[in-house]
Amino acid sequence: MTPRVRFAPSPTGYLHVGGARTALYNWLFVRSQGGTMILRSDDTDAARSTPEYAADILDSMRWLGLDWDEGIEVGGPHGGYRQSQRLVRYQEVADRLVEEGSAYYSFATPELLEAFRNEARAAGTAPSYDGRFDLDQESARQRVAAGERPTIRFKVPRPGRTTFQDVVRDEVSFEHSQVDDFVILRSDRTPTYHLASTVDDVDYGITHVIRGEDLLSSTPKHILLTEAMGAEPATYSHLSLLMGPDGKKLSKRHGHTAISAYREAGYLPEALVNYLALLGWNPGDDDTVLPLADMVERFDLDTVSKNPAIFDTDKLEWMNGTYIRDLEAAAFVDAVVPSVEADLGRPLTPEDRARVEAIAPHVQERTKLLTEAAEQVRFLLVDELVYDEASWAKVMAKPGVSEVLDAASERLAALDDWDVASIEGVLRAMIADLEIGAGKGFQPIRVAISGSRVSPPLFESLEALGRDDALNRMDQARAALA
Repeated sequence: MTPRVRFAPSPTGYLHVGGARTALYNWLFVRSQGGTMILRSDDTDAARSTPEYAADILDSMRWLGLDWDEGIEVGGPHGGYRQSQRLVRYQEVADRLVEEGSAYYSFATPELLEAFRNEARAAGTAPSYDGRFDLDQESARQRVAAGERPTIRFKVPRPGRTTFQDVVRDEVSFEHSQVDDFVILRSDRTPTYHLASTVDDVDYGITHVIRGEDLLSSTPKHILLTEAMGAEPATYSHLSLLMGPDGKKLSKRHGHTAISAYREAGYLPEALVNYLALLGWNPGDDDTVLPLADMVERFDLDTVSKNPAIFDTDKLEWMNGTYIRDLEAAAFVDAVVPSVEADLGRPLTPEDRARVEAIAPHVQERTKLLTEAAEQVRFLLVDELVYDEASWAKVMAKPGVSEVLDAASERLAALDDWDVASIEGVLRAMIADLEIGAGKGFQPIRVAISGSRVSPPLFESLEALGRDDALNRMDQARAALA
């Protein structure tokens, strides 16, 4: 049987890292098995669903490199793949289940249900509604014929038990006494998640449902619905939730959760995908940096852990830095240009880009986030240099700085060749003649040309800046010292 999986986000928020990991595991599984990846939108919550969130989900999936074979914007044999376009289908299924006796019209009021649940809790029994307050269905049909609109509830077989083999969690069993006669169609004729999701899975021929463990308790409901529709239940795999370093469920209090935020912060999609893949999956050796093709070749749902996975931003940054350092030089420049231009507030000129390219290898080796590059190269691209106050106070306020800058300017101006070797040679000769250390000799020059005591290597920075701008910067620094 060729696997068919689906990723079914609700456009009620931005795609977050937990959802992205679920999408990734679906994608890795189906790509390793030669199956079909379906992307649908569970958008029946009209009040909270927005076009912005819907667009973000698609953009984030594409940025991560997770394509799909069928579904939204791709098409296929099942229409538009948005639940909001399939309301009639869900109503038809609910009505048929009523006619067949698998579901019933429910007129039970919220007050009755709350009283029942309170009594059950007080008695120490399961507060699972079993239809005890509802009318016989002949009376219920008469009221429906008269124009009333009740909810429709699925009739859970009692006594009974639903047992299934979860790929991640092994055998899982639910006593039906613990399961409500759950609503499948609201009184306004809109479907609940349970109905819409199950009907879609049946109609789309989904063979494997890979989703978060927060939906584990919904699984007996979905299996019962599937069987009532005359279909074979899918194979289920429930993934552990992502936790923060404090052991609590990952949330905004731990930092970024949206994929778009990581994109804006300067993460590479390859690094984020690699990191997410290892949050619960063991590739079978000590490898941590894995190309996507290797992940596809090695992925096995049977090796996914049921234990909670810790989302550690420090580890993600380390991995991102590893991927950044592995980029080709031209690819690194292309990757950082957007953040550099955003920092400057203008596009780069050809001269600007040449300067960035010149210093890029030295920036690349110390960068963990693409956005960090902007601060490191800014001094090469601005007309007016702004001095870092702490750097100025620590370096430029010391005695002898003017003499150092005078000597450096004189010797640099006399150079025949403006290259790293020549610049380094003349400046090292200068500090030897002045009988001072590298710190006292080079730090004032660094602050003068870059505005900070922290910058890319000095000699390479001078070369990239160019003779005229370098000398002008040192003139400006001397003037500021006067």
